[in-house]
Amino acid sequence: MKKLTPVNPKHVKRLSLKFALLLCLSLSLAGCQAKSTSTTDTAVATSTNAAEHVYHIGITQIVEHPSLDEIRAGIEAGLKTQGFDTASNLEIDYENAQGNMENTQLIAQRFDSQKKQLVIAITTPSAQAAFQTIQNSPILFSAITDPEGAGLKAKGISGISDMTPIQKQLDLLKALLPNAKKVGMVYNTGEQNSVVQVELAKQLAADAGLELVCTGVSSTNDMASAIDQVLSKCDVFYAHVDNSLAAAFPLLVQKSDSAGKPIIGAVEKYVTDGALATDGINNYQIGYQTGLMAAKVLNGTSVDALPIETIEKTECLISKKTAERFNVQVPEALKSYLID
Repeated sequence: MKKLTPVNPKHVKRLSLKFALLLCLSLSLAGCQAKSTSTTDTAVATSTNAAEHVYHIGITQIVEHPSLDEIRAGIEAGLKTQGFDTASNLEIDYENAQGNMENTQLIAQRFDSQKKQLVIAITTPSAQAAFQTIQNSPILFSAITDPEGAGLKAKGISGISDMTPIQKQLDLLKALLPNAKKVGMVYNTGEQNSVVQVELAKQLAADAGLELVCTGVSSTNDMASAIDQVLSKCDVFYAHVDNSLAAAFPLLVQKSDSAGKPIIGAVEKYVTDGALATDGINNYQIGYQTGLMAAKVLNGTSVDALPIETIEKTECLISKKTAERFNVQVPEALKSYLID
């Protein structure tokens, strides 16, 4: 039998050391590769997620006016509270129709072609144009007085109604101006929401022993002469929710001051802009509630699963400055509603 040569312990030590070094090097390279792959995958995932979470919505508004701008500001605020922020993950494409009905259609067509994830329409004309035109996006409306009468109670659309509390406003009118008998109104005959309010006001005024003096116009250009005509026949002017009237409100305030006829407004903004008083809804709140509903849609809720909501809470405001200008004696029970 061949005799085995003993292994030199020094050789074993060298081999063990070489093996250990090779093993460490292999593990180190594998770890670096895994780390590099993990980092790359994370970067790709982050980039993909960022792209997926930028939401694109369109907002269409019939005309530029502080009351409607407040609604839009409320929409953005409502969305922000739910995690949709224009500073990070939300892109809003805002379009103003400048009071032109043809423009509302053009805006709707563009939004439809771009397949916005959501379209929000402020006021009835813009909402009607969006509903008639848009096929590729869910639609929400904001500040629609009579959704059903406007043909907007249907599939694919929902939103917030701002039906004006006319009864409360006529009650306030009588409390502040007990000697008033004739109430003036000017409205756009082409606005469904405005026509509905006028018809309701006629009925409620008659029940309250008031005479309604109304004049209808077909465009904002006719507002000046219509306001003059009505102010010459009434004791007080009632400014309801009408887009043409809202656009001409500074002119109305100027003319009512000259005629010595105070204005009872339908919304808070009218009081801060020169009306005597209101017991009405807050435009910002209308927009805020719309924004909350919009967030639900962006989070995956079908617009058909969202019932139309109505703003019911009202706020009474009386302008101290305007009351003094028209020598209106505010009853003690209403003095807590005075604002500077």
